[in-house]
Amino acid sequence: MKIHIKRINEDFQMEAVNEEGNTIMMDGSPSIGGANLGMRPMQLLLAAIGGCSAIDVIHILKKQRQDITSFSVEVDGMSEPVEDYSLYRNITVLFRIKGNVDVKKAQKAAQLSFEKYCSVSKTLEHTANIEFKVSVE
Repeated sequence: MKIHIKRINEDFQMEAVNEEGNTIMMDGSPSIGGANLGMRPMQLLLAAIGGCSAIDVIHILKKQRQDITSFSVEVDGMSEPVEDYSLYRNITVLFRIKGNVDVKKAQKAAQLSFEKYCSVSKTLEHTANIEFKVSVE
């Protein structure tokens, strides 16, 4: 797996491109001269854990023939300075699911994602306490 990152402007805006040609914009925070023209790398980590676990949960529920009409994820991360960098210490992932979905199956799917399948959460669990919540309507 390769990602190519290209600087876009004279400050910190960059474009990341994967091998399939999909892109994502990144930028630094205004406090260091960025212009909020893309997500900051630490924000991308939260997006990655949300996306990774969402794919798992949706995949598991689809296999169980659960009828999902709406699905969203909210990720909240609390970081802590360590020397000259920061680490996420607490991450909470909230799944909001609508449809004809069994609550117990949705909770089990989320649990399986974090305990077994989500590579991003397995990477981050060494430094962060990761919790999840499931809301089914």
